[in-house]
Parts: sequence; C-alpha cells; structure tokens
Amino acid sequence: MKSGGKYSRKDFLKTVFLGSLIFPFLHYCEKKGKSLLLKITGTNYVLGHRLWAKDFPGFTEEIRTRFLIIGGGMSGLSACRFLSKNNHQDYLLLEMEDHLGGNSSNGQNKFSKFPLGAHYLPLPNKENKEIIEFLEECGIYLGDDESGEPVLDEYQMTFPQQERLFYKNTWQNDIVPQKGISQEVQDEFIRFFQLMNRFREKKGMDGKYWFNIPVYESSREEGVLQLERILFKDWLYQQNFKSEELLWLLDYSCRDDYGLGIDYVSAWAGIHYFAGRKNNWSKKYKEQVFTWAEGNARLAEHLSKYTFGKHFTNHLTFDIQLKDYGVEVKTFDNDTKRTKKIIAEKVLLATPQFVNERIIKNRDTESFNYVPWLLTTITLKNEFGGDEELAWDNVIFGSDGLGYIYDQHQNVNQVMTEKVITYYKSFSTDDCKKARKKLYSMKEKELKNRVLEDLKKAHPLIEDFIVEMQFHKMGHAMIAPVPNQIFGRKTEEARKDIEGKIFFAHSDLSGISIFEEAFYQGIKAAKQMI
Repeated sequence: MKSGGKYSRKDFLKTVFLGSLIFPFLHYCEKKGKSLLLKITGTNYVLGHRLWAKDFPGFTEEIRTRFLIIGGGMSGLSACRFLSKNNHQDYLLLEMEDHLGGNSSNGQNKFSKFPLGAHYLPLPNKENKEIIEFLEECGIYLGDDESGEPVLDEYQMTFPQQERLFYKNTWQNDIVPQKGISQEVQDEFIRFFQLMNRFREKKGMDGKYWFNIPVYESSREEGVLQLERILFKDWLYQQNFKSEELLWLLDYSCRDDYGLGIDYVSAWAGIHYFAGRKNNWSKKYKEQVFTWAEGNARLAEHLSKYTFGKHFTNHLTFDIQLKDYGVEVKTFDNDTKRTKKIIAEKVLLATPQFVNERIIKNRDTESFNYVPWLLTTITLKNEFGGDEELAWDNVIFGSDGLGYIYDQHQNVNQVMTEKVITYYKSFSTDDCKKARKKLYSMKEKELKNRVLEDLKKAHPLIEDFIVEMQFHKMGHAMIAPVPNQIFGRKTEEARKDIEGKIFFAHSDLSGISIFEEAFYQGIKAAKQMI
C-alpha cells in the first residue's frame, strides 16, 4: 500500500555498505491557544454494508451492454483500456464510490494533493511489455536512447533525498540500517541479499521464474509450493537469519507491501518482495521509482480516460443472475436512490472477493483475509524540520507504523507556505477482523494520540507545528498473502469464470496487492471475455 516492493529495485550490497464518507467528523483540539483541525475520511462502507441487508427498491430502468465491468479500481480500469484498445467499445463500468481508482485514490487541500492509498510505482521488469507500453502512453517513458537505455521523465520520479531512516537517534540516508552495526550484522545483510539475488534469477524446470510479476507467470514447481506453505519467519529461522536489524527491515518491508509482517506472510511472499522485480529494464534509474503528490491516483487518472461516457459512480451492484440470454445485473444508484437492471453478454467482477460473495451465490471466500490500514495526512507549518531536509520516504526504526511520505517532494517550486506529509500504518495481526472493528471504532483523539506517539520518536516537537490532521480509514485495504493463499486451492477456484459469462479480476486473486498485479488481472480477464 504505502509502497510497491521498493527494496527489490536496489543493488543492496552496494547501497548498504558503501556508506466512506467525506469528512463525516470534524473536531478541534486546543493546544496552547491554537486550533488543531482533525478530520476522519474513509471508503463508503455504509453504502457497501447495504449488501448485507439488500433493502433495495425494484428496478425502474433497463440498460443493455455487451461487456459490464463492476469495480472501478485498477483491475477494472485496466480491463476497460484493453477492450478499448482492441476495438471493443460496447462496455460499461460500475463503481460504488464517487470516484474511480480504488486504493489508488487521492485527496487535496490548498497546499498539496496527497495519496489515499498506493503512492508509487517501481520500474517494471523489461518483460512487462504491457506496463512499459502504458508508461509510454502516459508520457512517463519517452523511448530509448542510442544505447537502448530507456529515457524517463525525471519529473515523475523521486528526487534526492529519496529515503532516510531514523536509527540510533539520528537520520541516515537509505532505509537499510548502517550506522554502528557490527560486522556480524553486516555479514548477515550481505548473505541475505546475495541469497535474494540468486532467487531473483532462479527458474524452474518449466523455464519460469520462481518469483515473477505477474504472479500467475511464476513457476509452480514443488520448491515454490513449499515456500508458499510456510511462514517467512520460520524460513528465516531455518536459514539462521537472526539479527535485530535485518529482521526489522524484513518485517518493515512485508508490512509496507502486504500489510502483515514476517510473523504472518508466507516465505514465498516474503522472498517475492525482493526477488519479484528483476531490476533489468534500466541501469541508470535502477534505484528510483515513479511517484506523484497524489500517488497512484495519477495512474488511475490515465486509465480513467477509457471510461469517459462509459461509467457510473455511486452505483452499488447487489445482485447477479445467469440467464440464457446473458447476465442480469441489478445495481443501486445512490444518487437517485433508484435501482437499474443491466443486461450484459458477459460480466467482469473487478471487485474483492468479500464483495463477490454478497452478490453471487455459493462463493467460498472465507480464506481471503484483508488487512486494515490507517493513513494520516498532516499539514505542518513550513518551519517544521528547520534546516533539515525531508526525504520523500521517512522511516523510523522499530516503529509501529511505516513512516511518512513528504507529499510535496516532487514540487519543483520549493517556496511553500505549509508542508504536507502522509503517515502510513497497517494493522499487522493474525485477527484482521478484530483490528478492522477496532479501527472503525477509533475516534479523533485516539487516532491523533496513536499517530503522534509514533512520530514523536523522531520529531518530539511535531505537535507544535501541526495545522491539520486527516485520518483515512481503510477497513479492507489489501489481501494478506498468508501461507497457502497465493497458490492455494480456494484461490485457484475463485479465479475460475462461471459458464464463460462471469469473469473475475482483482489483485486479491494474485495474493499481492500491487499496481502491476491489478493491471495484469484486468488484461487477463478482458482477454478471456473477448
């Protein structure tokens, strides 16, 4: 969520050791005579929870289309793009929220845009031709130079300083702990990243990478399946990795991409974080990533142009029935409070499985667990940090959270009146349902105290500079890649179409919630439909 496998883009051996409802609540806290504005936002779970009651009126309008895509996140948008580019224009997209993009959405105040979910994209593998083509379409990839090196728009990539770590009471460049670590710990880091380099290139007897993007192109040989059956922490123990610094980095990395740490994710998922990206497209830009103030909402905006005049927002799909003549879908228009019936030849459900089970009978989705997240966007007086340079990504060693992003880092106009940062926290636990209920029950004061308790470890005086805090709750932010999730039988069953009329595409079917997986899920399903 906060990231997308960023450590796998680096040559670690070199780097380390060469040195919902919009504003439903408003609350003011008084501190030293000054007002601190607190806001809570989130996904429209109130509308979504009507799927449980299904208290919708009868339909008053009927619409016909060849292809119906349900879900306006990255998978649904990617499917629309594929259909359009392959001369299939008779399609319609439905989205429950009032905007498109799903977990790649954004907010904005008078000082900056800011992400409300995923916020960057690492460089793709050279084999990811479809993504590279999309980046060219977006004006991000500008072609190749005379030597074959890709030319990229550097204004859409991280500027220096890219990342830093608060470790042993001081900030250091890079997120891999370096200052004052022992030779034994250094040797352990070297051994781990050498092993990841080998895994990055490892292929099965079928010629496929053990760890690949998209996931469905990975090998399924027994060694892969064995890694998917055990916990990452158990595999690390078997390999005699035990240093506090290394285990912290690996736990942070997994929480950063998967929401859950090494105690909960599978060994395959943990290794995939470092080995799935091959770092083989560009030599010059290997350590940089694409990012924007609004995060991956920029990518969603590019994809959304394929839905112009072909989508409805604030529409909750609540019933799907197979018919001899196609698929009959009922959707509730939350703006007009009316129900529409849509008859389609084929339907693509680009929605998470916990939603699908409410609108299609006999869907077994019990094995799909989703991690809740809290994002906090903080507006600070411009004096915050003093002469200290904020990095794009700022992480605190041993923190309960995942650090914060400086949202204005890509702003070429460095004369700003206020600073805007976004703090990320996933709830890494074996009981995501309990954590989700807790998150939804937390009010402004408790949220504020939790976030500031964490940030004060590196910024003890931060509260004196805060103008506003916006808390964004995401109850089902991303799928948890626990053992047997990615290649398990129940996930394989959930991927299958129904009678060649109903198809499925979502990153939870990959088991890893990153842009690339959602993008390829949409393409794969659209190909099957046509």
